[in-house]
Amino acid sequence: EVQLVESGGGLVQAGGSLKLSCAASKFTFEDYAIGWFRQAPGKEREGVVCVDSDDGIEHYADSVKGRFTISIDNAKNTAYLQMNSLKPDDTAVYYCVARVICENDDLDDPNDHWGQGTQVTVSS
Repeated sequence: EVQLVESGGGLVQAGGSLKLSCAASKFTFEDYAIGWFRQAPGKEREGVVCVDSDDGIEHYADSVKGRFTISIDNAKNTAYLQMNSLKPDDTAVYYCVARVICENDDLDDPNDHWGQGTQVTVSS
């Protein structure tokens, strides 16, 4: 069974940093666009960053540009999200996803693989 498992979430003060990890099993990262989404209470799931598999271009949400950085270790089949200068508005459940393409508005696409999510809470 294809599986993505996130880790690294937690509670941090505003201005602090966290690094999330996403480990994949039963498929190869290199075949997919890899991204991170987040969902805050009462809000829709929103894209944070996505990296296309063909050109490696990173697409960041404006709200996290300059603060968050995605990296992928294909040898370990693991993706990371380094989050710096965290703000209370960054509080959400963060999900890792392996997608066919980044530019896909259908978050229920059966060809995508989602992790279970990890909670990030930023206190003011």
